[in-house]
Amino acid sequence: MNWNGITVGYALTGSHCTLEEVMPLIQRFKDGGANVVPIVSSTIMTTDTRFGTSENWQKQLKDITGNDIISTIVEAEPLGPSKLLDVLVIAPCTGNTTSKLANAMTDSPVLMAAKAQMRNCRPLVLAISTNDGLGLNAANIAKLLVTKNIYFVPYGQDNPQQKPNSLVAKMNLIPEACYAALEGKQLQPMIVEYSR
Repeated sequence: MNWNGITVGYALTGSHCTLEEVMPLIQRFKDGGANVVPIVSSTIMTTDTRFGTSENWQKQLKDITGNDIISTIVEAEPLGPSKLLDVLVIAPCTGNTTSKLANAMTDSPVLMAAKAQMRNCRPLVLAISTNDGLGLNAANIAKLLVTKNIYFVPYGQDNPQQKPNSLVAKMNLIPEACYAALEGKQLQPMIVEYSR
């Protein structure tokens, strides 16, 4: 895909088990010619897990994108007036972020960036990764499904036997979902059989 002249906001939230999977996708945007602006929630900036250290994820983001990381609400707020981002993707988008976005809460850099994007009537693409997508968060996902300028990376149940409420996006479809969103389209089919 040709991303020349396109600025992609790439926001990451605290589904740490998904971070390794999405880093090559950020590279795909960059390799396609996009200017990629990394935006992270505080948990990415402060939390070391068995999936990697905060320092390592930050280094990867800076090395891939060549840009500084937006990691505070104050840094994210100018994204609205500047209209910098052509498309913003939140990937992974946790259940916590999904819930707050659906209920107009803005308490993180990622949510501020999302608010800025919606203010500008520009596409916001969500790649959900939540253990309660078919539980309490189902109502929030439904709310976002009918919200103008919000699009979803196709998703499915990643482990219906052991985690029947869990939904995860097919992260490898992030670029395709963003490309479709820039044309005002939802990538179809939206609900898919999940496989890595």
